[in-house]
Amino acid sequence: MATLRERWILSVLLVHLQTCLAATGPPAPPSDPDCYKPCDEKGCSSDIHCTCDPGPDPQISTNYSLHWEPTNEQGHVTCQTSSISVIHRQYFNNHGELYVWVEAKNKHGSAKSRENVFNTADIIKPPPPNITLGQQEPLKIEWHSFCVELHLSMGTCDIRNRVEGNQVWPEHEVGYHHSYTLESPLPDTFYEFQVRCYCSEGLISDWSTSHRIRSAEKAPVGKLDIWMDCGLLPASFDCSLTWKTLPLSQACGAIVGYKVKLFYNNSTSTLLNLSPAETRGPTYSLKDVSSVSASALNSRGATAPSHLAMQKPGKDEDLRTINLKMNEENLTVAWDLPMKPLSKLKEYVVQYKQVESSLGQGFDWVKVTNNQKTVFFKGHFTKHTPFQVSLFTISHNMTVRYLSSVIGYSLEGIPPSVPSFQAFSIASTWVTLFWTAVPLSKQNGLIQYYLIGLGEEKVYNVTSHPQSPNGTYTLNSLSPGQEYEVWIRAVTKAGPGAKATTTFKTENDDLLKLVLLPLLFIGLICAAFVCFCLVAENKMCPKVNLLFNGKVPDPRNSNIFRGMKHQIIDPFSSICRPIPEPHPNISVLEVVKIQPDAFKSTPNETSDQEDAREDAVTKECGRMDHSHGREEYSKMVDSDEERDREEDKEDCWSSSEEDQCTPGYEKHFMPTALEILDI
Repeated sequence: MATLRERWILSVLLVHLQTCLAATGPPAPPSDPDCYKPCDEKGCSSDIHCTCDPGPDPQISTNYSLHWEPTNEQGHVTCQTSSISVIHRQYFNNHGELYVWVEAKNKHGSAKSRENVFNTADIIKPPPPNITLGQQEPLKIEWHSFCVELHLSMGTCDIRNRVEGNQVWPEHEVGYHHSYTLESPLPDTFYEFQVRCYCSEGLISDWSTSHRIRSAEKAPVGKLDIWMDCGLLPASFDCSLTWKTLPLSQACGAIVGYKVKLFYNNSTSTLLNLSPAETRGPTYSLKDVSSVSASALNSRGATAPSHLAMQKPGKDEDLRTINLKMNEENLTVAWDLPMKPLSKLKEYVVQYKQVESSLGQGFDWVKVTNNQKTVFFKGHFTKHTPFQVSLFTISHNMTVRYLSSVIGYSLEGIPPSVPSFQAFSIASTWVTLFWTAVPLSKQNGLIQYYLIGLGEEKVYNVTSHPQSPNGTYTLNSLSPGQEYEVWIRAVTKAGPGAKATTTFKTENDDLLKLVLLPLLFIGLICAAFVCFCLVAENKMCPKVNLLFNGKVPDPRNSNIFRGMKHQIIDPFSSICRPIPEPHPNISVLEVVKIQPDAFKSTPNETSDQEDAREDAVTKECGRMDHSHGREEYSKMVDSDEERDREEDKEDCWSSSEEDQCTPGYEKHFMPTALEILDI
């Protein structure tokens, strides 16, 4: 059995052999001749014209000749370059059969076509009809044949027509009529018509020259397919309005403009009249717009308005998984339908957009019913170029909801190296690496993950996040005080890209011992001291107590009171015991708010007030606390203080109003009356 290679060689040899035989053998048989007597408005020719089509140019020199054979003799003529050969009248009978064929001959042999047999009286060919009338509405044409001029009666006619530019000519038989009306033509469309006719005798005429006529306009039908170009989603919602051009069957004429109405969030609206400047509708910013409506206009009317509300992010339960199949010419998009049909869902919208393209460029969309889950786009999808495919829903109230997006490539390539790669946080045993991702438009493919390596032995896979432009990764288990070189590579479906490297040196352990540990030790000591002082605030030295209490006076700070601490059971008394005084007695102090007019009193009034204050102090002493084994202040008499108080009274009579009379103890520890009033 022949192998694939042997069969390929045999097929090549067979083709080569056929080419050689065609170049060295006899010619191929020519096509059959077609003969007729041509006619015009004045009459018919007496000679017979025959087609003599040589066919494609042969590879070697070949001669073609037209042969005929009537019943009584035989003749021939060499075919002309015009492929029309003429059999003159003297070489055939005007009424009788004639056999005609074409012969091809070269140096290797000859071949001839099949014979064409006909009656010379039955091969007259009338001229093509002349179309005399064409009207727009209804779309109708009329024509004139030349059978009468040939003294023949009218026969049947055929007509064909097409939309201008089409390759196919649909044909219709119209019988013996001389007019034709095209039913349901496309409005405002150019049509081409051709007619051919028989007479009562002879052959059918050639097709007439093409007659071009334009159908009448009508008011447009249908609605505009309006949509929004919002750039890359879901980050951007700065949208612009766009629409597709109405098909000819709906435009019903030349579109002369568009009417767009914008409804804003503040309940205002704006009406715009736009010209059809582009094949696809012009774009218009939708900032602060809540909904839009748009209509197309021609000279006969306008379409019904198309409404659309601004898009919103989808809910979690509305999200869909999008699957793509993409090459340079086709894009197929599929998604999953919800488990339960959504009653408010009217249709799906699938769009694709080339990344970093201008508004309206590299962009298209299609709307499908709510039970469809696959769409197909045909276009030019450049390789190594990212396209974002997005899925939306439109509800019956025309509200648009964005569901999800995915990036696709017609063909992926190797990615470049990352633009920036560095170590930004270094410790003795670990380091945090930071890199800037390759811009989406320059990735050449979808980055699936990153490779990070210490040399070639330790390589780590780091997941790529398409929505995040930057990435971080922490390397652990490093050695202190050592230099490292680390690299990173982006990986697409086509493979890993170029490396980006950075170097760093980990910190030494000595730095931790010399700096961090002493600081920690000092901090612990300070914290312990503060806590100890807070706990023993009322039981520690008076100076510590004064530190926490500021200017608040305390009778216990008096030398006399501190001398009495040996009488009080206090575990801290041995810490800060002052020099004792012999048999001290403690009296009670009282702060009395002095009224403003008190400073104007007479010496007698001052003495009376002082006596009243002493009585009040005596009464207050009976109510003092008995805690910690202290005796009542009323039982203690400090003779020295009493003597000092009497001396202070004498001094106060000679003082000015600015220097108010104050006992010695109170003057030493307590604020003055003016200070109290200021407070």
